[in-house]
Amino acid sequence: MTTSPTSSPRARARQRAGSRRIVLLGISLGYFMVLLDMTVLSIAEPDLAASLHTSISGLQWTTTAYTVVFGALLLSAGAVTDRYGAHRVFRLGVAVFGLGSLLSAVAPALGLLIALRAVLGAAGAACVPASMAMIARLYPDQAERTRAVAAWAATSGAAVAAGPIVGGALVDLAGWRAIFLINVPIAVLVLALTAGRAAQCPSSDRRIDWIAQLAACAALALLTDALVAAGAGSWVHAAGSGIGTVLVVIVFAVLERRSATPVLNRAVLRSGGVRAGLAAGAAVNFALNGNLFVLPLLLQQDHHLTAVVTGLAFLPLTLPFVLNPPVTGRIVARFGPRPPIVTGLALLTGGGIALGCAAWAKAHYGWLALGLLLTGFGVSFALPALTTAIINAAPQGTAGAASGLLNAVRQTGATLGVATMGSVTGIGSAYALLLSAAACLAASAWFARPTRATDPRE
Repeated sequence: MTTSPTSSPRARARQRAGSRRIVLLGISLGYFMVLLDMTVLSIAEPDLAASLHTSISGLQWTTTAYTVVFGALLLSAGAVTDRYGAHRVFRLGVAVFGLGSLLSAVAPALGLLIALRAVLGAAGAACVPASMAMIARLYPDQAERTRAVAAWAATSGAAVAAGPIVGGALVDLAGWRAIFLINVPIAVLVLALTAGRAAQCPSSDRRIDWIAQLAACAALALLTDALVAAGAGSWVHAAGSGIGTVLVVIVFAVLERRSATPVLNRAVLRSGGVRAGLAAGAAVNFALNGNLFVLPLLLQQDHHLTAVVTGLAFLPLTLPFVLNPPVTGRIVARFGPRPPIVTGLALLTGGGIALGCAAWAKAHYGWLALGLLLTGFGVSFALPALTTAIINAAPQGTAGAASGLLNAVRQTGATLGVATMGSVTGIGSAYALLLSAAACLAASAWFARPTRATDPRE
């Protein structure tokens, strides 16, 4: 009796490998969609403001409603993934993201759009840790998993590079609503690619402290509201939100102390190296997202560029995200994560100064391009190395929690960057851009301080 070619072990292995590649493509496209949404909106700010008759504070909330919820929910997203199964959480997140994007595209008023952006943030938070869990399930072999994670992570550079250009083209072609419609076919394709049995993951009985998680969201939202209100000159409103922030933080601390399943892993936070790395991660996203909020307004309103030309003007910022990570990886492998992180923060500081001076002097685009290039290389040096630094500094057995906390803190930094730098634009764009340099300089000083570390290469 002969074995048919389709039933031979080699044929079955090829079939399994093909199924895994299809699922990996779907997971990577889902990550691409989430990250694309975080960058594509920036180019649409002037058109959105004109269409919905909103001010800088309205634009700030349109951006930060996403990052507030995204960053806060990342704290518990890993636990949710374990509790309900990564593939269920991922596919639900993608479906909600697609539907929320469709509704955002037809939103008649700013308030509804902001609410829908918060929903998109929750959906995005569901997708990211679930993606990693699905890849770990698909590729149990460490070497294969490393290659799969590299392919998944490469989509981040593609999303950042494509976001401003795609956003500019869509806005010039059909207005700001088109930037949300692009997510719908991507979501449908992702759901189709991840529908097979190969994507299924087990669930567990892990508990989640939802009350503490909601308190974390509320604290970040109130802090953002205080900063936005202060930028608009609404000092009574800002004071009320500031007091609310303090009260909710106290409530969160009490809940965390009493919780059997705390949102924050206190063992991770005890490490000085982890704290310094978290500060650096927050500063990098503070500068990146703050610049992405301020610069399109500067380029389209002051330099009178169209949306698509504005997107092309961001190429010096975005191209390093595609080209530089392999170089950073080799530097980390040879010298450890500290040199590229310190270099990246120094470049970000220089980029912020260059951008601020160019805005102050109303210089031609060439000076802005220099600042954008420094910023792009700064981010692409620092971010890939930060994950390694955090994992090296974290106590044994807490690498996953430390990595998740870094992602959450980065999004918190993004929220504060948009809220703070957007508020300062009322004084002048130059001051806002220089603020990003100050944040990175402070983080660099903290990170460069010697800390007690078990790994001398940390």
